[in-house]
Amino acid sequence: MRTVTLGSTGITVPKNAFGALPIQRVSEEDAVRILRRAYDGGMRFFDTARAYTDSEKKLGMAFAGMRDKVYISSKTMARTPEDFWKQLEESLKMLQTDYIDIYQFHMVPQCYRPGDGTGLYECMLEAKEKGMIRHIGVTAHLLHVAQEIAESGLYETLQFPLSYLSSPEDEALARRCAENNMGFIVMKALAGGLIRNADAAMAYLLPFDNALPIWGVQKDEELEEWLAFMDHEPEMTDEIRAFIEQERKELSGSFCRGCGYCLSACPQDIAINNCARMSLMLRRAPSAYWLSEPMQEKMQEIENCIECRACETQCPYHLPIPELLRENYDDYKKVLSGERTV
Repeated sequence: MRTVTLGSTGITVPKNAFGALPIQRVSEEDAVRILRRAYDGGMRFFDTARAYTDSEKKLGMAFAGMRDKVYISSKTMARTPEDFWKQLEESLKMLQTDYIDIYQFHMVPQCYRPGDGTGLYECMLEAKEKGMIRHIGVTAHLLHVAQEIAESGLYETLQFPLSYLSSPEDEALARRCAENNMGFIVMKALAGGLIRNADAAMAYLLPFDNALPIWGVQKDEELEEWLAFMDHEPEMTDEIRAFIEQERKELSGSFCRGCGYCLSACPQDIAINNCARMSLMLRRAPSAYWLSEPMQEKMQEIENCIECRACETQCPYHLPIPELLRENYDDYKKVLSGERTV
């Protein structure tokens, strides 16, 4: 497996990293086992966040006593300096460390800058000066915000969705970061679970020299699939090119990527990020969970949609969300009744 250097940070690791959001769903014992297996298999970069419940705690347990052997990135959703320091202290405590390699503003609504009135970027600078963090990063879903970040010169890394279902503008963003010597951390390389072909997902990303994909892992078999690439990188064969082209045709247009930006805007608290793509998940990522009673209840909440379209103002992809919800709900009811199979 080739290595990647994250821009001006100088951090150089195998181009195959661990996304620790999913381990919040497993026991501490299983999480520690999976994380240590990832390390033994060659992974050296681990991404988490204060918002991922106990994910940081599990990383701290796994890597206690070997902090200098791994790189850890975490995130803060703070929107005030007071919350910034509170969350940073909590993250350091949970991770059992006195520094975080890359500390990122999480899901930003804007490009935070010195003197913008929020005081947040100044907090990053102070934390770096104190040695509490090594590098300043940011994560975003909104393309126009990410583009501004890439040109700002203020951040050492940008974390942004990128997969073979991404737009040409997304791809151009990754290349622009490389031109600006900015590390590019790839989230949602599996498009929120819609991509099921690991070889195609990795083969697509390999040519992006500055991009480091973080794969969300919670099961042993998932991890082993990625660790296999440490010895044998997938090649972009004609067969994989044809497969990707077919995937792009099938998923072109209006489909929900599951980013969740819309959730805070919904006055009815509908789980839009799952409900608006349910048909795709049933077909492409079959799981008994999608048809479970709790999920049926969430889908039924679509009936409460008042079509205020507040959700659409927060959608990075400008999707017609109420229409997507209705279409997916109609299809879902057909599956439950046996009118359609999955």
